[in-house]
Amino acid sequence: MYQNNWESLNARPVPAWFEDAKFGIFIHWGLYSVPAWAPKGKYAEWYGMHMLDKQDPTHQFHLDHYGEAFQYADFVKDFKAELFDAQEWVKLFEDAGAKYINIVSKHHDGFCMYKTDYAWNWNSWDVGPHKDFCAELKAACDKTDVKFGAYHSVYEWFHPLYLKNPEQYAVEHLIPMLKEFIEKYQPHTLFTDGEWAHESSVWHSTEFLTWLYNESSVKDFIVPNDRWGKETRGRLGGNFTSEYGMVEGGRMIEDLEDKRVFEECRGIGASFGLNRIENTEDYMPADDLIEMLVDLVSAGGNFLLNIGPAADGTIPVIMQERLLQIGEWLKVNGEGIYGSRKHVKSTQKDVCYTQKDGCVYAFLKHFPVGEVLFNDIDFDDSMKASLLGASAQINTANEGGKLKLVIPALNPDKITAKYIYAFRIEKQ
Repeated sequence: MYQNNWESLNARPVPAWFEDAKFGIFIHWGLYSVPAWAPKGKYAEWYGMHMLDKQDPTHQFHLDHYGEAFQYADFVKDFKAELFDAQEWVKLFEDAGAKYINIVSKHHDGFCMYKTDYAWNWNSWDVGPHKDFCAELKAACDKTDVKFGAYHSVYEWFHPLYLKNPEQYAVEHLIPMLKEFIEKYQPHTLFTDGEWAHESSVWHSTEFLTWLYNESSVKDFIVPNDRWGKETRGRLGGNFTSEYGMVEGGRMIEDLEDKRVFEECRGIGASFGLNRIENTEDYMPADDLIEMLVDLVSAGGNFLLNIGPAADGTIPVIMQERLLQIGEWLKVNGEGIYGSRKHVKSTQKDVCYTQKDGCVYAFLKHFPVGEVLFNDIDFDDSMKASLLGASAQINTANEGGKLKLVIPALNPDKITAKYIYAFRIEKQ
């Protein structure tokens, strides 16, 4: 039994399925998907707060396009999700090679994307589309190997009880709401956020996690994160998280390596929620996204890549394309990603390593031509090497005690590998 203190709770290992999964899909979708606007480089899902700040460009945008009398809650009538299809979404995620999802069940605006007793008339079942999106996505995920998980904001910008007394809000609203969600949807992940305003003691975080680990129906497999109070990121909780390469307080993602299983989250563009003014140059190309995946996995982390669907329930085509490009790469190279573990930190900027089942996987960030030396692998004459996605004979050689691969001329049209090239190295 885990005790109600951080020392005990922090001793719980992150369930192995999460460390094996490596790649997940974040989904920011809600009322903010109706205006779907922010200045470039900002988060569009913060529209509800930024529209109230007269110094923020969002305020003027709102006045120009919706008028002063139009409240944030008025976006409900235009959040119709008429083209939403949970089966299509999950098929896309499956084709992308993702092993889990995190749907934003409730963002900081407090609007819930599921049927709940704790947000009367402020959820997608009672108003707007009259749908329980979490239930539909979970049902679709349960038919696949993509695990259902959720993001849940601990604070709410406009909740009267939070504004009056945050601790009372946590005890009377937040924790009962979280318990309801956990037991109703049995998610594999719980990505909390919005914790930064108060210490974990105010949120009663250890009290909730003690229940989660000891009594809940998901105690054996759920993976919560580290966002449980302003002192906890990268220090306390479940898996450690970074966001666009940052942890908090100027700390970088590198601060998480060698500490615990960690997860980097980011959008394909600069926003999590859909931002309609982002153009193609604002979206990362497939090769950069795949390189990021490889860098993270080789450092012992996961990649949680975000999409921002439109208010009608469609996933923008450019986002679909990026996901499918990652999926095509993983079909060829996934054996060196899924279920792998960190090997050694590479001393070469164009090489990364993973290990699994006695094999080392060396990922090369340029097309393999001629000879490739791996400075971090000691040569052994029993070694053999192969290039995933190609049938060409790869010869090994000793170069000063290090492994050198001798690669024949490869026709790019005859191999299925691209972007980043994975060599499987094993002993005969």
